[in-house]
Formats: sequence, structure tokens, C-alpha cells
Amino acid sequence: MNYRMLWYLLSVLLLIEAALMLIPMAVALIYGESALPFLITVGILAAISLPGVIQKPKNTKIYAREGFVCVALSWLLMSAFGALPFVLDGAIPNYVDAFFETCSGFSTTGASILTRIEGLHYGVLFWRSFTHWIGGMGVLVFMLAIIPQSDSAIYLMRAEVPGPTKGKLVPKLRQTALILYAIYIVITLAEIIALLIAGLPLYDALVSTFGTAGTGGFSVKNASIAGYNNPAAEWIIATFMLIFGINFNLFFLVLIGKWRDALKSEELRVYLALAFSAVVIIAIQTYESIAGFEKCVRDAFFQVSSIISTSGFSTVDFNKWPGLSKTVLVLLMFIGSCAGSTAGGIKISRLIIVVKNAVREVRHMIHPRSVNAVRLDREPVSEETVKSSTNYMGIYLGVMIISVLFVSIDGFDFESNFTGVLACLNNIGPGLGAVGPAGNYASYSLFSKIVLSFDMLLGRLELMPMIILFSPSTWRSR
Repeated sequence: MNYRMLWYLLSVLLLIEAALMLIPMAVALIYGESALPFLITVGILAAISLPGVIQKPKNTKIYAREGFVCVALSWLLMSAFGALPFVLDGAIPNYVDAFFETCSGFSTTGASILTRIEGLHYGVLFWRSFTHWIGGMGVLVFMLAIIPQSDSAIYLMRAEVPGPTKGKLVPKLRQTALILYAIYIVITLAEIIALLIAGLPLYDALVSTFGTAGTGGFSVKNASIAGYNNPAAEWIIATFMLIFGINFNLFFLVLIGKWRDALKSEELRVYLALAFSAVVIIAIQTYESIAGFEKCVRDAFFQVSSIISTSGFSTVDFNKWPGLSKTVLVLLMFIGSCAGSTAGGIKISRLIIVVKNAVREVRHMIHPRSVNAVRLDREPVSEETVKSSTNYMGIYLGVMIISVLFVSIDGFDFESNFTGVLACLNNIGPGLGAVGPAGNYASYSLFSKIVLSFDMLLGRLELMPMIILFSPSTWRSR
């Protein structure tokens, strides 16, 4: 383990968090609020990180082990320090609750313990939503975009960017990070402008876009997006939620003129087909209970976009929908969006690989001498990727079962516990029952909130970086 390089990278990251916290501090000052909670946190972050940043280690090599550990510790530390403004402001006095809320923000989950949102200070609510935008593309991807690193830093990106396959869009890693963030910023600005045109105030357009871009779902309204009573804004947010659930590599292909290759993406076609099918099913089943065809389709489209993109915004209490509609949403919670997007979930490409591998195994049992490769976009998938995808599913189910058992100690009903864990592990936010769109996680015990916070980070980092932290061999020096 290259401890000196690890400490250097973590110090840089905490210094970046301190710099980013200046933005909500400015928002607090603009609205005439106390900036002291942010100022104190920035001072703490600077005091801790500056000694580690001053002297860069001679050995800057980063291998897989350092990459996983650095990513896991980065998200834990950023959440731990990011919770301080909530506590110092008094918005969330209990630190465990604040840590839960911040983990939910950075991991783009959107699960909340707040029972009242409207009336809290603009600065802390801005920070709450801004953590979605920061966590959406990834804090280490941001660091790689602004600070030159050696090509061995690819291990950082592989450990943080969601999906079964990760690679560089262009030969230089820093250029790849810059391209990803440029696309991210452009689409973010497009949504902000669209929401301003739809009539939302600038502050609300910003925080709503942060929740959409990061596919997180924090809102500054108690009733989420329904609180604006603005159909145009609902259509815009629903559309952008779907867009941010698409693999960013496809946007790059469109930029360089290879839009036909982008449209041929098997994952994209499955993603859109699932979303369309779910909208049709839910719209048909809820039509009689909703006044007007347009509102029926809008509500179905919004909630499907919100769940499949793992955003978690809501315009209706889908907890009251018929059984089939709720079942469809739960299935979408499992699946999630595309690899290489800002969304959570198992990822469609991973699911395609696992299903095709299962079909291959059945065929091999019938025809033992046959040799068939698993293909994605007509290209053979390496056996290492196939194995990684199947292993992921096994570990994922194990983590879910253990988490449900732990959370069940609190005595809530199975629907709430199961969908609550599912919503946190897949970075969705609201589940069903007590944790539905009209509820929250406030009633769970501190122990359950810690378990669910860990689930949120596990889901965002796709299990392995967090699990590797607990392996004794991880911490041995090279």
C-alpha cells in the first residue's frame, strides 16, 4: 500500500470539498444567513488537508488496491465532513442523522430523515442538493479533470465510475475526465435554462437541476417537485432524468459524429424500451383514478423516469398506486439505468451480460461441445467481465439480505424494510410503505441509519471499494 500517495490524494480531495463548500457559503450570505457553519467546516478541512498537500510524494504510482481504498475513504471522509454544516446550522442536530443525509446526497440516493424541508436555511438546502451534483459524476473524476495525474490513476476512475466496464474515451486520462465533466456541465446548464423558461425561480431551478443531474432527488419542497404545481417543469425534469441515466460515452460518440454507433447501443435500446413499457403499463392501470389523459401520462412518465434513473423525485404518492404499478416500479428499482451514467442500480448492461451468460450455460448443457461467447453490441464480452458481473450479483444479493435482517430489528413492516434497503442500495431514495414518497427514514434507529448509510455508499461505488476496506490484506505495505 502506497500510504503517502493515499494520504496525498485524500488531502487533495478534502481541500476540493472545502473549496466547493464556498459556493453554498456564498448562497447563505446572499440570503442574509449566517455563513459560520460553512466557514468553520472549511477551516477544519483546510487544517487537515493542507499538510498532506504541501509535499507530493516521490512515488506517485497508484495500483488497483490503492484505487479502491482511495475511492472508498474519499466518499466516507467527504460524507463525514460534509455533514458538519447541517449540525452546526442546527438543521439536523444529530450527527448520525446528518451523516445519513450527507451520504444520501453524495451517493445521489435522495433518502432523507428530514420531516420538514421548507423553512430551513437556503445555504444548507443548497449544499444538500449540491452534494448530488458533486457525487453524480464522481468526486475523483472531478479531481482527475483538474489535477494532472499519471496514467496509473485509471484505477481511481475504474473504482468510482459505475458499470461493469470502464475505460478511457481518449488516450489521456485527464482528457477523458474533462470530456465527461464538460458533457455533464453542458446538460446541467441546458436543464437550468429550460426550468427558468418554465417559470421556476433561479434558486429552485438550480437545486432541482442538481438533483436531476446527479439523479439524486433532493428537493427544497416538502411535496418534492409536485410542490411547484408546474406541469412544464415536470415534463422537463422527467426528460432530463431519463437523459442523465444514459451512458455518457454515448454522448461522446454523438459529439464526434458517430451518432449511428450511439443509437446501435444495445443497453440504450433496452433502457428506453423498459421505460416506455413501464409508462404504458402504469398509465393504463392508473388512468381511471387520474383526471385527464395528459396528467395520467405525465405522472406515469415522471415516476418511471425518476425510478429507472434512480433519481427519487416524486409528483404523486405512488405508494397508493395499484399492485401491478408498484411491482413495475420495484423491478425498475433493481435494474436502474445504464453503466457510465450518474444513476445507480444493478445497471442494464450488467443485467444483459448475466442473462446472456445464463442462456449460454443452458445451451452448453444441451450442447456440451458448443462454444458461444457472450456478446454486447455484437462484440464479445471478455470472460473476466462476465465473471465480474455474475459475482457482483451474488455479492449484491448477500449484502441486501444482511441489510434487510439488520434493519428489521427496528420492527417496521417487511415492505418498508425491504424497499428501504433496496432504495438505499440502488441509490433511489423513496421506497414503499413507511419510506414511500410521503414518508422518510426519520423513524429508523441510529443503528439502521448507519446500515443504510453504508448501503448507499456500497451501491454508489458498486460494492467492492467499500468491501475491500475490511480486508486485512488491503492494508499491507508493498
